[in-house]
Amino acid sequence: MVYAIVRAGGRQEKVEVGTVVVLDRIAADKDGNIQLTPVLLVDGDTITHDAKALAKVTVTAEVVGDERGPKIVIQKFKNKTGYKKRQGFRADLTRVKITGIK
Repeated sequence: MVYAIVRAGGRQEKVEVGTVVVLDRIAADKDGNIQLTPVLLVDGDTITHDAKALAKVTVTAEVVGDERGPKIVIQKFKNKTGYKKRQGFRADLTRVKITGIK
């Protein structure tokens, strides 16, 4: 069983080959592929976390599509002063499929 922990979008995600993960918006190359930075690699009983050894590891992914996250409503209110503020936010996301861990 081979899996890796990768750093993507300020978070860490556990990925295996074939896993579909939703990340913050990432720009892909012209073929629609991206490289993710591994933090930890587990290959059976072997666990690799050394920076020099991880520099040789590549985790490749294919961009499935871009999407937007759910709407988040931000409301601020102060009692007895008449202050009300309403704001919305939707995150830009990218859905990727892991194609290889080498």
